[in-house]
Amino acid sequence: MDLVSQANNPTYENHLIPNIATSPTTPTTPTTPSTATSSSPSSTSTTTPSRYENQKRRDWNTFCQYLRNHRPPLSLPMCSGAHVLEFLRYLDQFGKTKVHNQTCPFFGLPNPPAPCPCPLRQAWGSLDALIGRLRAAYEEHGGRPEANPFGARAVRLYLREVRDFQAKARGVSYEKKRKRPKPKMNASNTPPPVPPNASS
Repeated sequence: MDLVSQANNPTYENHLIPNIATSPTTPTTPTTPSTATSSSPSSTSTTTPSRYENQKRRDWNTFCQYLRNHRPPLSLPMCSGAHVLEFLRYLDQFGKTKVHNQTCPFFGLPNPPAPCPCPLRQAWGSLDALIGRLRAAYEEHGGRPEANPFGARAVRLYLREVRDFQAKARGVSYEKKRKRPKPKMNASNTPPPVPPNASS
């Protein structure tokens, strides 16, 4: 995806915020003979972060870059739920999910039969996962849980509105699947009687 050509927001330098859509290369450290030969499980687990941790780090770096490019620039302690909402709306320009307008003839159809001019947006599931990662990263970087802007009520309400509208517009359901009920046990919880011939 070419982020520069999609620049329609002059307030920010879009070419400096590529991390949501692309995965930047991480700097590699040269291996020395001592590190190359060590194969203990503890050293491997500490030097190889999980996919989730890598994504969380990229998301955090992207958000911090967004704050630096903000006009006027914002520091992390000044960041509020309103700034998080502004960030989520900014990311919509890089979305890949077709969300039909209410006036579109394909509104509510999961598989539209033809193309339409409705906008591409960030999918609700992507935004929800992103907020979860940023919420964790904020606290890992010293933020207080009670002041976490990613957990603000306004952000939760926004995500709920996006989920509900996209469900209607795309004709899909985001309802959680209900767990199947477990088979009922005997009320007395006593084992079944042993047949009389089993002991002989």
